Amino acid sequence: MEVQKPQTVDFSSFVTREVDEVRATVNTIFSEARFDVVGDAGDLIADFSVINLGALTVGKVSYGTQVRARTGELGYYHVSAPIVGSHSVRQGRGPVSHVTTRRAVVVDPASGDNLIDNYSPDCTTINVKIDKAALVGQLETLLGRPVQRGPAIEPNFDIGSGPGLSWMNLVSWSLLDKDVPDGLLRQPMFAGRIEQALLEGLLLSSDHQYRDALEAPPPSMRPAAVKRVMDAVRERPAEPYDAARLATIAQVSVRTLQEAFRKNLGMSPMAYVSEVRLQRVREQLRVSIPGTVSVTEIAYRWGFAHLGRFARRYRARFGETPSETLRCVCT
Repeated sequence: MEVQKPQTVDFSSFVTREVDEVRATVNTIFSEARFDVVGDAGDLIADFSVINLGALTVGKVSYGTQVRARTGELGYYHVSAPIVGSHSVRQGRGPVSHVTTRRAVVVDPASGDNLIDNYSPDCTTINVKIDKAALVGQLETLLGRPVQRGPAIEPNFDIGSGPGLSWMNLVSWSLLDKDVPDGLLRQPMFAGRIEQALLEGLLLSSDHQYRDALEAPPPSMRPAAVKRVMDAVRERPAEPYDAARLATIAQVSVRTLQEAFRKNLGMSPMAYVSEVRLQRVREQLRVSIPGTVSVTEIAYRWGFAHLGRFARRYRARFGETPSETLRCVCT
């Protein structure tokens, strides 16, 4: 799945000494949280600098005093990386991650309750909120095949050297560009490329179950029969395909085509058709304005005639209902 390119990039800055305003800002930008000041409340001066870059929200945040925050399950990937000071993060019942200027933490979308604590008064962090579906889609693009599970990224993320440092430098640059009048990030085509680079960069610089596959030599060319079918389905995914028609496109027997797809993609030809259609539906839902189009219209448009079955497949694939995707304003 190609990443949906953002039409605009939003920059914002905010400074406050009011605890209630800090809570509201944290909840709006990142996630609903129980936020408490545990240091000297008189030293509180929260400073937010934020850029919304399509599937990612990048924010530089400092508080001027020691704070603590508790969140529920996030539903998105979250990277927290101090550029000054330190703090700690505990995901669910897992071990505590000590987060420093050389070691960031990656919070899993399904980690359960999270505790952000031991926030040093001088701590300034760069936080990156990453849409789960977008990261999975980018992973599938890199691998050239669908995946059943999203990447389980190792919480401890080395940002002191190597690819992790390179990724953080690119994240930091995106924040700096907000101060450049008519900067490159204000051009949608360029912003889309940076968004894609950040998604790919996280996948290539963090540790997860797909890392070896990403670093492995590219696979040999798929059989011509498989490629013909894949090209046809991607070009016209709403067509009324069945196994016989796909075999005709491939110029091989149904049995031969099914075996070729199983061997090269790990799924049947018709499962591939369904996967492409689901991705197209999601892409359209993510850019549609609620009230101007219905889930039913979009599902029919991409060849899904049985709405109940479609809704179940969609929820199983993306972890949310089609209506929730359509209502989402964060993409």
